[in-house]
Amino acid sequence: MAPIFLPYQQRWAADHTQVKIWEKSRRIGASYGEAAAAVLHAAAAERGGDVYYISYNKDMTASFVRDCGTWAGAFQTAMGTAGERVLTRDDGRDIHVFDIPCASGHHIQAFSNNPRNLRSKGRPGDWVVVDEAAFVDDLADMLKAAMAVTMWGGHVHLMSTHNGDDNPFNGLIQDVRAGRYPYSIHRTTLDDALVDGLYQRICQVTEQPWSLLAQAQWRADLIRRYRPNEDEELLVIPAQGGGTYLPRTLIEACMPAAADSGPLLRFSGDAAFNAAPERTRAGVIADWLKDQCDPVLSALDGTRRHVAGMDFARSGDMTAIVLLELGATLQRTWRALIELHNVPFAQQRQVLHHALDHLPRFAGAALDAGGNGAQLAEETAERFGRLRVQQLKFTEGIYRDAFPRYKAGLEDRTTTLIRHDDVLEDHRAVQLVRGVPKVPDGKTDARGQRHGDSAIAGLLADMAADRPGAPLAWEAVPRGAARHRADWDDPRRAADDTLRELY
Repeated sequence: MAPIFLPYQQRWAADHTQVKIWEKSRRIGASYGEAAAAVLHAAAAERGGDVYYISYNKDMTASFVRDCGTWAGAFQTAMGTAGERVLTRDDGRDIHVFDIPCASGHHIQAFSNNPRNLRSKGRPGDWVVVDEAAFVDDLADMLKAAMAVTMWGGHVHLMSTHNGDDNPFNGLIQDVRAGRYPYSIHRTTLDDALVDGLYQRICQVTEQPWSLLAQAQWRADLIRRYRPNEDEELLVIPAQGGGTYLPRTLIEACMPAAADSGPLLRFSGDAAFNAAPERTRAGVIADWLKDQCDPVLSALDGTRRHVAGMDFARSGDMTAIVLLELGATLQRTWRALIELHNVPFAQQRQVLHHALDHLPRFAGAALDAGGNGAQLAEETAERFGRLRVQQLKFTEGIYRDAFPRYKAGLEDRTTTLIRHDDVLEDHRAVQLVRGVPKVPDGKTDARGQRHGDSAIAGLLADMAADRPGAPLAWEAVPRGAARHRADWDDPRRAADDTLRELY
């Protein structure tokens, strides 16, 4: 027998985060599943509580109440008949209130639009459910009142399709992704729902035969009916998404004075360099590292942790490596940007590994593992440890989740870049593409050599800083046993053994 709820409904119901947000496609059964959860919660005498449901119109509110009645019958839950009354707000608008009493002593109260008396709610276990949150009046003000329920262990659930990229609902989601709030986010597009069996359930309910071909035709017809709003209504992409993601004023504010800025260290390989034997190229790079990089690496603060991010390119763009210091106050400071243009793979590995070898308290790195970068990322993970080196192939989801956190660091001035025009232009190249911040296809500089490279390297370094370093490992040995090892004459082994004895 098929489960009653589809997987995305199950994941939402199983999430017990105090504040959870669901950005979703239209008509995928989110409210229907929430009605079932509301009935079970209100019916529980000991661990339950009141449920306050808020929508932006009477029809949605009435539909939710009907769904609650259906589920009460299915669960054989003792619930009274819903009573309706109409309240008038200060601005003259009517609010329809449905009250469903439960045998447990709890109530399900469903409101149309923003109730003014929400601040008086908030007993232990209460829920506030806001449906189509992007369309309610003054979401920010309502949330301030709703958060009171969390003080006594209550929960706030927000569900909605999008209503523009400048809507408070989308702004809240971006703040959560930036790490400003400890809320959980669920995202279900039409295609996600289809993978989880939405159309199969539709066919089951409407008694139609299901086939993959029929599902594809149904999807195509639905997309056509929703045009030109299919992205927002069905694919969870806020409308009007476009334009520069990181303004010039924001980027420049995070650049120190020239005297305090870390350097940009650049090496470009010409035709003669690339044609030379590998041993010759290695010698050239070794000299460049000694002359240009080692003075910078040796001047780094040995008491601070450091991470790195690398955006890989072979010839068309720049390989960019950001060396990032994690300050005592958690400030993230670019200490250097290394750029390589038209440099063979072996010498890129030579530069990267030299830099990581000399980073004080090296805590981790995040490397671009897409395309040609995959081999170098894998070799680096083998060399420095897979727990410390992240191998990332960029997807739309990574951009969507990581860039808001990176932008928040710039907005809060907790990230310091280096002062250079190329870094400015790379960051200004990040655009909102169908609601997702990313560097669009094509070159981003007049010379045709860049593709937002340092911005991506900075994003990767920021992701490395967010991930804890590799855990320390230890091995217990009997006291005194180390002194009888055959390799006692190796001073490094001797130090290791002595530490084991002491601790």
